[in-house]
Amino acid sequence: MSESSSTTGARAQTGSTGGDSVEIHLDEVTKRYGNQSSPAVDSVTMTIPAGETVVFVGPSGCGKTTTMKMINRLIEPTSGRITIGGRDALSLNPDELRRSIGYAIQQVGLFPHLTVGENIGVVPGLLGWDKARIKDRTEEMLDLVGLDASEFIGRFPRQLSGGQQQRIGVARALAADPPVLLMDEPFGAVDPITRGNLQDELMRLQAELGKTIVFVTHDFDEAVKLGDRIAVLGDQSRILQYDTPEAILANPADDTVAGFVGAGASLKQLTLLRVRDIELEEVPTASVEEAPEALSARLGTRPGAVGLVLDRRRRPIRWATRRELARAGSLATVGRPVADSVDRASTLQDALEAILTDDDGYAVVTRSRGEYAGVVGIDTLMATIRQLREQHEGDDGTAS
Repeated sequence: MSESSSTTGARAQTGSTGGDSVEIHLDEVTKRYGNQSSPAVDSVTMTIPAGETVVFVGPSGCGKTTTMKMINRLIEPTSGRITIGGRDALSLNPDELRRSIGYAIQQVGLFPHLTVGENIGVVPGLLGWDKARIKDRTEEMLDLVGLDASEFIGRFPRQLSGGQQQRIGVARALAADPPVLLMDEPFGAVDPITRGNLQDELMRLQAELGKTIVFVTHDFDEAVKLGDRIAVLGDQSRILQYDTPEAILANPADDTVAGFVGAGASLKQLTLLRVRDIELEEVPTASVEEAPEALSARLGTRPGAVGLVLDRRRRPIRWATRRELARAGSLATVGRPVADSVDRASTLQDALEAILTDDDGYAVVTRSRGEYAGVVGIDTLMATIRQLREQHEGDDGTAS
C-alpha cells in the first residue's frame, strides 16, 4: 500500500466554512452495518490535500462511495476520526456541515418543481443570503458552467438535456462557495461525448476555483484525466495505491492496480498531457457574416485545404473546402458542422478522439467561452504518441 504524504494544495488551507480549500484527513475510519461480521469500510487512513482533486477508483461494492459519504456524514462512521480544515467533522452539526460541502451525484437530484434558478439558490437560501445576493450568485454560477442565465434561469429540470442537468447540479453544489466538493460518479449517466465535455468543464472550473474535490468513479481513465491524485481501493476501501496518476501508470503497486491500468499505458499517458502543453496549429477562418469568396481566398492553392467558419462570437461552427465554398451562397450553411471540439484544458486523449471523428484529421480547440483558439492535427498527435511510447519503452528497459 502506498500513500502520498504531501499536503500542498492549490490554495492555503484554512479552517473556514466557505471559499478557500481545506485539507481533509481520515484517520482509521471504519463503517460497520448492523451485525455484519465484516465492515463495509475498514480502517481507512489518508490525507486529501487542500485544493487538489483526489479520485477514489475501484470496483462496484468496494466501499468508495461509503467512504466519501462519511466525509459529509451522509453516512455516519462507526469509528475513526475525520477532520476538515483541522476541525473534527463528527463534532459539528450535521446539517451545518453538509451546507458547507458541495455535493454532486450521478442522478443530479434537482428538485423537479423548482426552476433552475431556485435549484441553484437552495443552499444560499438555507444559509440566510438575501434575494439580491442569491440572484447575483445564481447568474454567476450559470455563467461559470457555460449556460446563459437569461435562457436557463427560469427553466425547469424537465426542460434540460442530461448534460445541462449535470451542469446545473455542479452549479448548485458550488453556489454557496464551499471549500469542499464531493462528486459521486456525477457524469456516469450521460453519453460519452457529453461526459468528456463535462470532464473538461470540471477541470476548467477547478483551475479557476481551486476547491478540494473528492471524486468517486469506477472508470480508471476518468480518474487519470481528472485526478491530481488517485486512491485505488480494494475491498472494504483498503487503499491499494494512493499516488499521482503519473506514478500509478509508471509503477502500479501490485497486480490488482495493474489490472486497473490495463493495456496501453503509453497511450494512457495522453490523458496526462493537456492541449495547452503542445503548440496549436492554425487553419484559415472567416466570420459567418463574410462572403464565401473571402474564406476561399484564404485557403490558397494547397490541395485538400479546409477552413473554419466562426459565428459572431468567434465560436467555430462549420468546416468548408474550396469546392464547397465555390457553390455556396452563404457561410451559414456551407460544408459540414464542427462535430466536436476540445478546449485548452482538455487532454490529448480527448483531442485524439475528436480527431478520429473528423474527416480532415483536426481537433478544433476553443477557449473557456467557446471562442476559436486553434487546431490540433493528426500529425502532431502521432508525433506525441511516438515520443511517449519511446519514453515508456525506455523506462521499462531501465526498470528491468
